[in-house]
Order: sequence, then C-alpha cells, then structure tokens
Amino acid sequence: MDKKTKQCVKMLRDLVSDVQGAPFPGGELKSELYEIWYEHAQRAAVECFEYLNDNFPEEQKELNKSIDKLFK
Repeated sequence: MDKKTKQCVKMLRDLVSDVQGAPFPGGELKSELYEIWYEHAQRAAVECFEYLNDNFPEEQKELNKSIDKLFK
C-alpha cells in the first residue's frame, strides 16, 4: 500500500470512528455536546473529501460519471 492510500485509509477510519461515536440529541444530552461532536465530525468529513479529491482525481472523475449515468 502506498503512502497516499495509507493516509486515506487512516482518514476514513477516523471519520467512521467520529460518526460511530455520534451522540443522540435530546433528552439528557445537552445541545452543546451535540454541537461539539457535529462540528468535529463535519471537519473530519471535509478533510477526508478534500484529501480524496486532491489525491485520487481519476477515481473522482469515474465516480462523477457513474452518478451522472444514474440521472439520465
């Protein structure tokens, strides 16, 4: 596995970990805790998408083509 792929796998694992640890809003949970988690998860998702777009552009082009086919 090359360096870019290893970094991508690490980022994806971090993102999945953040999403799996999502608190359920409401009840005993204070909205502040949920907002902190949400901002953290959104930041991880944006970093992951940016990394994928920067380092795997061909795969992104193929994904865009596949999505375009779905809507034709």
